[in-house]
Amino acid sequence: MNTFLSRLNTVFAFTLTVLAGLTFLCFISTVFLDYQVKVDISTQKALVRHVPDFSVSREKNDLGFITFDLKTDILLLFNWNTKQLFIYVTAEYETQTNKFNQVVVWDKIILRSDNSQLNYQGMNTKYYFFDDGSGLKGNRNISLHLSWNVIPTAGILPLISGSQDKFKFNFPDAYTPIRQQ
Repeated sequence: MNTFLSRLNTVFAFTLTVLAGLTFLCFISTVFLDYQVKVDISTQKALVRHVPDFSVSREKNDLGFITFDLKTDILLLFNWNTKQLFIYVTAEYETQTNKFNQVVVWDKIILRSDNSQLNYQGMNTKYYFFDDGSGLKGNRNISLHLSWNVIPTAGILPLISGSQDKFKFNFPDAYTPIRQQ
């Protein structure tokens, strides 16, 4: 004869098995979807300054400032298994010191209830664009692109880059003077 606790354990185990199966079906129904959208990104202004680093050595490093435009429609990225999106703009470039540099300059979390039309004009960078030397002045191979993480209700976290060619821009050949106060 089964006790009350034995029957409760059976019901609990069956419920967990059914919920695990439903979670797996939720995951498998959206894992093969294409999370690509068209992205238009461009820069309006690019400046570079030579400023002291905040480390112990007090060497001077390049600090880049950019103003960019971003236009995309991310409605197709949302489905019934998507909780939110984490989108970010990265800048990639090459210097004599480092073959590959990648810097996140802006990011945003977009919830399902937010506007899916992203149309930003003249956005400033959210994070500092520091180089570990003097590799930004006159650099001709800097590219910007938008990437995103889809945060699902159940399943893996895909990391996707926008379906556009990377937008390339140049930093000026001379440093922009720092305002004197």
